Amino acid sequence: MNTKNKLSQSLKDALKSGDIIKKNTIRLALSAIKNAEIEKKRALEESEVLAILQKEVKSRHETIEGAKQAKRPDLIDEAQAEITILEEYLPRPFTQEELEKIVKEVITEVGASSPREMGQVMKILMPRVQGRADGKQVSQMVRQFLGE
Repeated sequence: MNTKNKLSQSLKDALKSGDIIKKNTIRLALSAIKNAEIEKKRALEESEVLAILQKEVKSRHETIEGAKQAKRPDLIDEAQAEITILEEYLPRPFTQEELEKIVKEVITEVGASSPREMGQVMKILMPRVQGRADGKQVSQMVRQFLGE
């Protein structure tokens, strides 16, 4: 069962159980997926769905930062609960060691040896880590290995 179907089933379950936070979170995620499908005029691939969920999680982290500055613990708790719900549908993130191994493999595969070749490395690397690693973290690691 793909992620979109899992989300739809979980929405039905949340409606039956009366879990308001889960219901609202999943509805927002499904809405973001549907909007992307309308924009692209086709059904999304699994990797694209996972990217949208990653974006939703990132958005909640930004909400938490803003809520901390505004001293709003209620918003922090709500955003944290939504992150927990969304992360159930994302694949397990790579450990630091796993990510380092993949980055080193791609650098070797591309034959990159300087920071100028970072674009080539990232082009091949990002589809492999999609949904399981943060792009910013991957970018920093590639820079580190290429000696920038």
